[in-house]
Parts: sequence; C-alpha cells; structure tokens
Amino acid sequence: MTDRDDIRQRTREAAHLQTIEGNPLDAEQIAMFEMFDREGFSVEQQLDYVITRIRVQAETKTKQ
Repeated sequence: MTDRDDIRQRTREAAHLQTIEGNPLDAEQIAMFEMFDREGFSVEQQLDYVITRIRVQAETKTKQ
C-alpha cells in the first residue's frame, strides 16, 4: 500500500467514525479532504486553508 492509499484509507475511516458519532462529513468537507490529498497539502497548509475558510465564513455572516 502506498502512502496515498494509506491516507485515503485513514480519511475513509475518519469519515466513517464521524458518521458513527452522528456528525457525518458533508460533500464539501469530503471534497476538501480529497483536495488536500490530491494537492499534497502539508499539515500547515491544511490548517491555513481551514482557518482562512472559517474567517471568510465568519466575515460573511457578520455582513448579513
């Protein structure tokens, strides 16, 4: 099994655990994790992406 296969398997397992916990990943979240894998994002890049996304969403809500 390659590193990519290992990452995909862990992502599937994490998504399954989220479902068991009653907090399933939506299609947008799954696409984001697939993008991280496809683009080879480092952990730091992933965190920066998520933090930026949260900030944009918060700013959008305050403008409404």
